[in-house]
Amino acid sequence: MRGLARPLLLTALAACCGAALAAHADEVPHGKLPRWAIPEHYQLAFKVDPRQQDFSGTTTIKVKLTQASDHVWLHGHDLKVAKVVVTDAAGKRHAGKYVDAAPKEGVARIDFGSTLEPQEITLAIDYSAPLNLQLQGLYKVSHKGQPYAMTQMEPISARYAFPGFDEPGFKTPYDISLTIPKDEVGAANTPQVRETPAGDGWKTLTFARTPPLPTYLVAFGVGPWDVQPGPTIPAGAYRKEPIELRGIAARGEGHRMQHVLSETPSIIKTLEDYYGFGYPFGKLDLVAAPDFSAGAMENPGFVTFRDWLLLLDPDSPAQYVRGSFNVTAHELAHQWTGDTVTLAWWDDLWLNEAFATWMQQKVTQKVHPEYRADLDRVRGAEGAMNGDSLVTTRKIRQPITGNGDIETAFDGITYQKGAAVLGMFEGYVGEATFQKGMRAYIQQHKFGNATADDLIDAIALAADKGADFKQAFRSFLDQPGVPYVQTKLAQQGGKTVLELSQSRYLPVGSKGDANHVWGVPVCVRYGVASGSKVSCELLDRPRGTMVLEGATASSWVLPNANGSGYYRFGMAKADLAALGRRIGKLDDAEQLAYADAVGAAFRHGDLDAGDVLAALKPLTASKVREVATAPIGTIGWIYHQEAQTDAQRARIVAWMKDAYLPELRALGYRRKAGEADGDSLMRSTLAELLGLDYKLPEVRAELLKQGDAALKAKDGRLDFAAADPDLLGAALGVAVQERGKGAVDALIAELPKTSDPALRNAILAGLSEADDPALAEQVRNFALDKQVKVGEMAALLRGGRDTQAQRDAVWNWSVANYDRILARTGSFAGGRLPAMMGGGGCSQAEAERLQAFFKTRAKDVAGAERGLAQTTESTLLCAALKARQDPAAILR
Repeated sequence: MRGLARPLLLTALAACCGAALAAHADEVPHGKLPRWAIPEHYQLAFKVDPRQQDFSGTTTIKVKLTQASDHVWLHGHDLKVAKVVVTDAAGKRHAGKYVDAAPKEGVARIDFGSTLEPQEITLAIDYSAPLNLQLQGLYKVSHKGQPYAMTQMEPISARYAFPGFDEPGFKTPYDISLTIPKDEVGAANTPQVRETPAGDGWKTLTFARTPPLPTYLVAFGVGPWDVQPGPTIPAGAYRKEPIELRGIAARGEGHRMQHVLSETPSIIKTLEDYYGFGYPFGKLDLVAAPDFSAGAMENPGFVTFRDWLLLLDPDSPAQYVRGSFNVTAHELAHQWTGDTVTLAWWDDLWLNEAFATWMQQKVTQKVHPEYRADLDRVRGAEGAMNGDSLVTTRKIRQPITGNGDIETAFDGITYQKGAAVLGMFEGYVGEATFQKGMRAYIQQHKFGNATADDLIDAIALAADKGADFKQAFRSFLDQPGVPYVQTKLAQQGGKTVLELSQSRYLPVGSKGDANHVWGVPVCVRYGVASGSKVSCELLDRPRGTMVLEGATASSWVLPNANGSGYYRFGMAKADLAALGRRIGKLDDAEQLAYADAVGAAFRHGDLDAGDVLAALKPLTASKVREVATAPIGTIGWIYHQEAQTDAQRARIVAWMKDAYLPELRALGYRRKAGEADGDSLMRSTLAELLGLDYKLPEVRAELLKQGDAALKAKDGRLDFAAADPDLLGAALGVAVQERGKGAVDALIAELPKTSDPALRNAILAGLSEADDPALAEQVRNFALDKQVKVGEMAALLRGGRDTQAQRDAVWNWSVANYDRILARTGSFAGGRLPAMMGGGGCSQAEAERLQAFFKTRAKDVAGAERGLAQTTESTLLCAALKARQDPAAILR
């Protein structure tokens, strides 16, 4: 009875006393904010001097109340609120009170002082806050000793910069103004429309009103920026006005943005042509952030990047030139999927990131086909499958239970798995049909929010598909894991058929349930007398069959035609070996699918190391870099984890030498004039592999020559130009290992003198290769030094994990410095902390110490619980596979 008494009493009181009961009857919202208070417009006025420790602001929000209340819930984190004024619809002003209701999550309450009936009200909030030092919200960074203020609001860091409704489902226009020192430069999402004096030494910049945006896309920067004009992007079939394009970089760096600015118009045109909808945000700034927590961020009109992606020279490493185009295409694709159409809640983050990844690959394939984005898609999917094989993996549409779930959703499942699933269903319905559905989706939801169902419905309508198609699509979104499609050729009624069965792929040692069913569009390539054919079938049951017209009992079968399916395939050991003998019949993407199948069979316990060495060797003869290097990961695991004796290790070193050294010799150790960037990338991959991982004396000698030359002083600085730019990091790594403390000290001393991000990355890469225990400890200590940017720390901490002794050293240092690491990186990196400390482990003991350390700590760091679960499971699976294998098979 008592369970009913309270709601009945409240109902009676509400009928009697009306709106007076609204006072705080609701609880603190730790998830979504209640929808009875809707923001309709913001005015954001900031006063920012990057040279100071704090900033101040006034946030004015027009809010629609749809029920009577004496308060409203919103977000604010580390804000010192001085004054709140609530103005009702009649213009009457009320003194409000700001209350930190849940400081850890950044949830606040504004009390009105009396109950207000449903109406439009205005909240004006005066506050101050620290310039964040952990790359969140409005944060402070330095370049050559000059401070800058930057923003990174995604996913839930806008609350550090201003009070508001910090959720993607709330989209409103913004009016932004910046009061800044008169000698500084300010820029934001929209064009500046006015500059006015603001007292002694200050000026106020006012910007045009934005289109409707969620809080996480509000962006601006203040500092002594270089502003580099780019080519104007002309009007076109889908846009009447030209786009003003600019590059923004730290002082002295703007001239290095010409390359990326020259590439941008082709990206915009390709995206507009695909979506049939013009770039909708007026101007476009590409911003090279001096320090940044992510790779880049799609803020409309003010797209921010790690500086090395934008600051390029004629001799920049090929990986940066290619990476610059790919990441720029990704972020600009977001201007349609993410910015114009925004996810309604974080469980649909894939609507942003998977689409941008998938679309970037289409743009790159069209504009730079030599970059082989088609193979990047396959490799990305296969990388995601490794994580998706864990029981602790997440769904693409993972329910959000707290802030940690939001922050850890930016992973390979959201990006690469999501993109692969899109590509798979695009192939199933046809590219033109899929494009028709995408155009309809954008038009229907432009400047609003959307869900997965909105997208699936649009594609299904365009494809004239019904419930079966929608269910198949949702089966990949709403359950975790990788389908494992096993195949067997058979003869039935005079026809050759392929018997199919599906389950969940689980590696040796997994405790997961294999009984899962997806709607899998299975496409197979098979041999016929005239060459090969492709046949497709939607497998939405545990078992099925596919008729292979023209095939015979001896035909070969590749059960993932074009490598386009997000699934792994299994077949009898003899059939897989027969497929390997037909490797030349497969296209490049299919050869990657074959390599993944070999690796998956090994981790499933179906092949041993000897089988793997034989099966993967034919791929190394490919002239395509992505295919030739596909075996590296699986062979590397066998070398570092399974090989026990000198003879076993020597066998693998000989395999690697025979497979890759001739190619490296042919390429040489210096970039040739006019060579393809693929050759430069291959050179750096093989030099690092053979010189640092497998320590071939010939390769190390060549790298050491360059490393020694780079470490020689020239005009008081190290002479990095003496090394090939693509090999500099590897050359410095060999020098650190061979020359010891002198090389480490020289690089540590040089880093603060070097502003070039590519050179800084090479220094960090070289330092991370320190293998002497004392020097490795010195490098880890340096990672906590303020001379190392927050975003650079991981580069120094990810190395040195190949042996148990190295992992023990990393672990012991991490435990001793845990509080310092956490204080420096902040909650944004919480999900990565367990892997940073214990990643690479391969024993029960390593899993147990990780669990014991985080038992009482994980709950206090957003995202750490998921990171802990996944790192622990990966460690145990590695141990299980190691126990299953017979190292003697290496010598077979």
